[in-house]
Amino acid sequence: MSIKFEKIINGIYIDPIIFTAKFVKTCDVCVCSGECCYYGVYIDKNEYDLIMSIKDRVINACDDSQTKDSTRWFEAPEVDTDFQSGIAVGTEVYNQKCVFLDKQGFCILQKIAIEDKEFKWKYKPLYCILFPLVIFEGALTIDDEHIDRMHYCSLKHNQTTTMFEHSREELRYFFGEKAFEELLQYRDHYLIKISKESGVEIEK
Repeated sequence: MSIKFEKIINGIYIDPIIFTAKFVKTCDVCVCSGECCYYGVYIDKNEYDLIMSIKDRVINACDDSQTKDSTRWFEAPEVDTDFQSGIAVGTEVYNQKCVFLDKQGFCILQKIAIEDKEFKWKYKPLYCILFPLVIFEGALTIDDEHIDRMHYCSLKHNQTTTMFEHSREELRYFFGEKAFEELLQYRDHYLIKISKESGVEIEK
């Protein structure tokens, strides 16, 4: 990504396209069976360590469509500066889906947290939480490549809200309350700016 955007929040550049680009209003695995999780994801080494710290709990949560062999859950680690630790680890694909996706289309890492009365995203990787957004080369932007793979979420007639509105809860979690308010102010400023430039009012 050669462009560096004008706004930085918590050290992350903000691609303003997230305020205008469209996506589905909400996620519903009854519609798509968790298709965004079919291909596996890259997670931070620290997230890998956290998942492996509850390995036995994960094994017990796996259904018959998943592998309980923890040595088959992850790819070899690799250097990636977009991750906090500087090391990324890919989750493997098993039965044509991420190893942590059950046959109903649910992430068992999130299911475990909910069942154990923990915060729902305690074990879930940030990449999964933020989708359809992604941190790429230091910028918060749209994960176009991943979206284009999907049969439901990629269709224009299913995209009825903005990426920002779809991901409001996730962005508040990622940035924290104070920085999220800064992001809101930037969104309002940006939408007013492009409305004036185009002569067309842009919906928030």
